[in-house]
Amino acid sequence: MSTMQFQFNTDSSVMGTQEVAERIEAQVRKRLERFSERLTRVEVHVTDVNGRKHGEDDKHCTIEARPRGSRPIGVTGKASDVDAAARIAANTMAERLERVLGKADRHRHDPSPDKQM
Repeated sequence: MSTMQFQFNTDSSVMGTQEVAERIEAQVRKRLERFSERLTRVEVHVTDVNGRKHGEDDKHCTIEARPRGSRPIGVTGKASDVDAAARIAANTMAERLERVLGKADRHRHDPSPDKQM
């Protein structure tokens, strides 16, 4: 059972409907589920930089993940719709967590061999 908290935030220019929040939460949780035991909290912030004016890559999705015992990690995805922005951000976060947490695992489980002189 995951103890990871999930928080969804949106600005007033993005349709902050429950359906959008649930869809994005499900997408982000699915992408980050293999890290869920190692994360205490995930915050998703969705914004529309152009408001009512439409533009390319005007929807931004920022994800901040807080690994247990580590500093928070933040990434942003930009796209023309919130789902694509969330997908981009979730993929980037998964890659970043793999590097950060994977590196920690390697150092913890595979000690470097003693140097040979």
